[in-house]
Amino acid sequence: MLNYNPLQNLPSSDELPDSDDTPVDNELQNLIPALLRSILNWLWGDRLDWFFGINMGIYHTTGSNPRIPIIPDGFLSLGVERLRFEGTRLRPSYVTWEENNIVPIFVLEVVSHTYGEEYDEKMTKYARLGVLYYCVYNPEFWRRDKHNPFEVYRLVGGVYQLQVGEPVWMPEIGLGIGRAVGSYDRCDREWLYWYDEQGNRFPSIEEIAARERLRAEQERLRAERLAEQLRAMGINREDL
Repeated sequence: MLNYNPLQNLPSSDELPDSDDTPVDNELQNLIPALLRSILNWLWGDRLDWFFGINMGIYHTTGSNPRIPIIPDGFLSLGVERLRFEGTRLRPSYVTWEENNIVPIFVLEVVSHTYGEEYDEKMTKYARLGVLYYCVYNPEFWRRDKHNPFEVYRLVGGVYQLQVGEPVWMPEIGLGIGRAVGSYDRCDREWLYWYDEQGNRFPSIEEIAARERLRAEQERLRAERLAEQLRAMGINREDL
C-alpha cells in the first residue's frame, strides 16, 4: 500500500493567493508595522538574514488546510533571506515550506474597530504555529475587549504567557518593544518602537532626519557667529 504524504504535494507560492482581499479598517494597521520595519531597515541595513512582512499571508502546515493563510498586521522572521524573488517579483506571500520551515519569531496584531479574534482564535493559531512572541496593540478598544492597550506574550510550553513591564525585552531577537510618543508619517502620537536592552528607544527615520537638520542648523549658526566675531576684530576669515 502506498503512503500518501500531503506535505509532498504542497503548492508553490506562485500557486497561492497573495491576499484574502479583506481590507484593513484602521490606518494604524498599516502605519504601526511600517514604522517598525523602517526602523529595522536602519538598524539592520547590513544584515540579509531577516524579513519583516506587513499584511502578508503566512502559509503553514499546522492547520487543516495549508492553502488558507493567517494574515497578521506585521511579522518578523529571522534566519531567512532578506530579499527573495519569485520569478521577477519579491515574495508574494510567506510560505513556510519555502523558507526552510522557519516560522515568524514575532507577530503583531493591531486591534481595529472590528474585533478580529486577536485574543482567542488568532492567539491559538500563532501558538500552534510556534510564533515565539505575540504582540497585541489595542490603543482604542482595550476597554471593550477587557485587555491592556499593549500586551506581549511569550510562548512557553506551547502556551502564551503575558510578559510584564515595558518595554518588553526579547533576547532571541535582540530587541525590545514598547510604546512612546513620537513622530512618523507627519503624525505626532503614540507609536510602537524597538528598544535596546537598556530600555533606550530607537528613533524613526523622520526623527533621525530632524536631528540631522537641527545639527546642521546649529553648525551654520555657530559659523555665522564666529564670522561676526572675526569681522568685529577686523580679521578676514579667509585670511586665516
